[in-house]
Amino acid sequence: MAQVYLSLGSNIEAEKYIRSAITVLKEIYPDMKVSCVYESEAVGFQGDNFLNLVVGFETDLSVQGIHEQMSEIEEMHGRLRGSESFMARTLDIDLLLYDDLILEEDGLHIPRREIEEYAFVLLPLTELAPDLTYPLTGETYSEMWERFDKGDQNLWAVDLDY
Repeated sequence: MAQVYLSLGSNIEAEKYIRSAITVLKEIYPDMKVSCVYESEAVGFQGDNFLNLVVGFETDLSVQGIHEQMSEIEEMHGRLRGSESFMARTLDIDLLLYDDLILEEDGLHIPRREIEEYAFVLLPLTELAPDLTYPLTGETYSEMWERFDKGDQNLWAVDLDY
């Protein structure tokens, strides 16, 4: 069984799509852990604020299997893919970690570099796995959050029942 962590985000009817995605994922992975939900400003474009969180679970699926499963869940939730990487979306699910695997192929980048770059990814991941180590540096997520420059990225916890 592999330990997997995913980042979920939405800024189009965000509460609706985040709730629905969590429901679908819990049906597949009933023991899934869910972080707090955070609201943050759009990054890289002008748009509505995003809701973001991280989930973690164990699975027998391969990396490619998880990637395909998450793409299907995104499509179920009306995800449209465009050429722009920074755009509004109903649901974005990124595979952050798959055990301690380091992979750069077939469009998959594991671990996702967003872990190092964005508070809305690192903080909820730190909540779920504070003592887990980042495969690229060996630092724990708590250590990474401790030294993270929090001045540029505003985010705040949102009370979202699901």
